[in-house]
Amino acid sequence: MRITYQELLETFEAILVRRGMAQARACAALFADTTRDGVATHGVNRFPVFVGQIDQGDIRVNARPVLVQAMGAFERWDGQFGPGNLNAVICMDRAIELARGSGVGVVALRDTNHWMRGGTYGLRAAAANCIGICWTNAVAAMPAWGGQDARLGNNPLILALPGDPPVLVDMAMSQFSYGKLQEYRLRGQRLPVAGGYDRDGALTDDPAAVEATRRVLPAGYWKGSALSMALDMIAAALSGGNSVADLSARFPRETGVSQVFIAFAMDRLDRGWEATVARIKADVRASAPAQAGSAARIPGERAALRRADNDRDGIEVDQRIWAFVRQL
Repeated sequence: MRITYQELLETFEAILVRRGMAQARACAALFADTTRDGVATHGVNRFPVFVGQIDQGDIRVNARPVLVQAMGAFERWDGQFGPGNLNAVICMDRAIELARGSGVGVVALRDTNHWMRGGTYGLRAAAANCIGICWTNAVAAMPAWGGQDARLGNNPLILALPGDPPVLVDMAMSQFSYGKLQEYRLRGQRLPVAGGYDRDGALTDDPAAVEATRRVLPAGYWKGSALSMALDMIAAALSGGNSVADLSARFPRETGVSQVFIAFAMDRLDRGWEATVARIKADVRASAPAQAGSAARIPGERAALRRADNDRDGIEVDQRIWAFVRQL
């Protein structure tokens, strides 16, 4: 079904107001914007989980992050278990502010919550004419390469560059996030490529089978496994917060995560960088198509097209999930 952006926003806001959130409108807008961009997995589909964590006491609706330690262009902050998306906005904005003065700003955040769509914060940096890099750790949900039980987080990594539209890479360390597995399952579709292992230890494109075993496939096999580990180590070390192993032992519902936000102020450089990015895009677009009707993709362009379509036609949501959201 399709609904308007305004209905999404007002429904989310009303639910959060009922739970005492002072910044309900700002939080609701982040969920609505994510859904409008076609990322329902971390928008409307994720919203019931977010509300459940509020009701369970994992998320302190009116907590705000606080500065713990300042070291020039690098700062440590404590999220105080506040709403993850609001905390992430504050910390990316702080990294941008630091970059305005020093050229680069780095904020490491501990004891926060799931930030929902990580690309939101990369796009925020890009809108401020900054390169944005950020990542988070997460509760164990993926086996290390060569292992069978979940020891690694999906640990999404975001890279964003200013442009029209901005370049945006927003990727989990697994081939498919659990939100994306859910999306394919709800649509009754198979995965386009193998996404994990079934109960017999065989690679499968059945999303339900992967969800059942929780043996998702690392993106790039051993490379995704290694990158997940390194991102976890860096986030926990810089923030002084929890690692994936800590989260999994202490907070199995995924709270208290560690995150890093980096901004590079591009207006401190000469304008030559824009021409460099444009040349790279043009060279990629000149690729011979892999098959008729296809074209080489520039990361971030499809999201901009989906946003325009959804503004025109209404935002597509799963009827079952929307019915559940309204009951909240």
